[in-house]
Amino acid sequence: MKLRSMIGALTAALVFASSASAQVPQEAAPAKAPTAAAVAPPAAPSPAPALTQQDVDAWLDGYIPYALASADIAGAVVVVVKDGQVLTEKGYGYADVKSHRPVDPKGTLFRPGSVSKLFTWTAVMQQVEAGKINLDADVNQYLDFKIPPYDGKPVTMRDLMTHTAGFAETIKHLFPGDAKALLPLDKFISHWTPNRIFPPGEVPAYSNYGAALAGYIVQRTSGEPFDQYVARHIFAPLGMDHSSFTQPLQPNLLAGMASGYLRASGPAQSYEFVGPAPAGSLATTGDDVSRFMIAHLNNGQFGAVRILQEATAKEMHAPQRQYAPPLNGMALGFYHEDRNGHVIVGHGGDTVAFHSDLHLLLNDNVGIFISMNSAGKDGLVENVRQNLLSGFMDRYFPAPQPELATAPTAKTDAALMQGVYWSSRRVDTGFLRLLGLLGQVKVTANKDATLVVSAFKDDSGAPLVWREVGPFVWKDASGKHTLAAVVKDGKVTGFSEDDLAAIMMFQPVPFAANSAWNLPLLGGMVGVMLLLLALWPIQAVVRRRYGRTFPLSGRTAQLYRAVRITALVDLLALGGFVVIAQAAGTKLALFDDPLDVWLRLLQLLCLVGVVGAGLSVWNVVRVWTEGGRSWWAKTSVTVTMLALLAFAWFVVSLQLVTPGLNY
Repeated sequence: MKLRSMIGALTAALVFASSASAQVPQEAAPAKAPTAAAVAPPAAPSPAPALTQQDVDAWLDGYIPYALASADIAGAVVVVVKDGQVLTEKGYGYADVKSHRPVDPKGTLFRPGSVSKLFTWTAVMQQVEAGKINLDADVNQYLDFKIPPYDGKPVTMRDLMTHTAGFAETIKHLFPGDAKALLPLDKFISHWTPNRIFPPGEVPAYSNYGAALAGYIVQRTSGEPFDQYVARHIFAPLGMDHSSFTQPLQPNLLAGMASGYLRASGPAQSYEFVGPAPAGSLATTGDDVSRFMIAHLNNGQFGAVRILQEATAKEMHAPQRQYAPPLNGMALGFYHEDRNGHVIVGHGGDTVAFHSDLHLLLNDNVGIFISMNSAGKDGLVENVRQNLLSGFMDRYFPAPQPELATAPTAKTDAALMQGVYWSSRRVDTGFLRLLGLLGQVKVTANKDATLVVSAFKDDSGAPLVWREVGPFVWKDASGKHTLAAVVKDGKVTGFSEDDLAAIMMFQPVPFAANSAWNLPLLGGMVGVMLLLLALWPIQAVVRRRYGRTFPLSGRTAQLYRAVRITALVDLLALGGFVVIAQAAGTKLALFDDPLDVWLRLLQLLCLVGVVGAGLSVWNVVRVWTEGGRSWWAKTSVTVTMLALLAFAWFVVSLQLVTPGLNY
């Protein structure tokens, strides 16, 4: 199922200008034939084959090359560990397309994105063991600046590790364009604290800032720069000689770095710098990751060395907070991915070009890691990695799907679920609030009491159909995906799906922000302005053709022209924001300080538009009170005024004008 990778999903959302229809709640689309990459690898015969190197290699060789080619992905590394040993590690495709350099599991470095956070959380737990961090203490005692409380509640390290600190999403400085634009960790953390939109400990909202804050606390409590701390206390003991958080990457490692691509058939991307380094700056090999997986599967031990005490590792893996039972919840840093009756913890990771997943079957002493260096055609990298895990589990750890009857409450509960929702992980400051408008999710009840959720689709792009199997618990037709809602006082306060519940919920959208009326208003506003500007020169040409003079004069003529200039300014401002978001969809480095001057210019245009909206009100008053004006004139100026006032509404509601430029 799609919509699992959070950084990947956010990146996709940023290209809303070129594919707005994909971001707006849609009616069920007809299914289309799945591509090869969307087809899951073959499931196991009955009984399941033994998990051996020979069988896994044959299974991987039958799926990965085919999937990479059909999805236009350059290369991949896959590692499977079992019982404290590497079962297999395989490289597929190219680390660099131009030179045809193949992927080497031992020597090719990938950027696993947010899988980096698992190393950050491990470092945190080492500091907990050392008595330098208390998981439930106010984090301000470890900082040289202050994180304000929310509703009187301070943020704790446990909140950070379970993504419940309540921070809004941030984009600025996430992927700076080069090393010169890269902020030191202390500056990144302290220059701006994101808005708090939830009380700590209550709502999951995945946060890169929160992970970076945890890494900074490790830096302060240990007295070592974060990248050096991880190198000394995790990489060195595990023998991870080809791994680094350092940016720029050390020259001896850079030579082995895989090139990143949007599509393998396109040009290579430049090395991606990650602003919140503890949240995602790791560069590593598949072989190095195998050592980390083995250490966690062995509860902190790798060979003769320990990076965590057994009790600490078990605490780290244990469920901590479950927000929508029976869906999976968070451990300390890991998210639970339990399926087929097996306990699984893991983490996904995405940059623009690299896409990765790490999964640990705790009770089976098995781990699997995949990293790919391309987003692929139509984002098909997501299908490849999703199907890898589901195929692996169904082949080697199959579980029969129980027959589930429709719950007697299906019709009532489906009616209660209907509505428009948005993600708890959302931007709440600045012009990127527009993403919260365009990315809303619509839940619709069918006549047979099943549900359709616009965001959840199968590999072919068709919406999944959800049937209630228990009070506010739904299953899709395959039985592999579960959706559940949280209900308080007879109202749905949120829902999520098993792959997402640990890190985000979908919450009802307040009326003022609801896309059900805001998007039609936006479309109508743009339509009126375009029509107004199109008629302006046409009217002038017609008057000249028939020898007519302009019928207005004085203040009335000035207001007439001011209103049309305002419409032009409004469209230029909206177009500017669209161009920025469209360009940044594949180059997040644009969301950095160099953009500030353009944002200020667009904000100036917005202010002109707001003033012009006021002038349009004056214009309406004059037209309606002057004698001799036609009903057409009165109607047209009224409709125009409403369009310009709508622009003013969006300036305010979407925070298109802000005192600061943090977002």
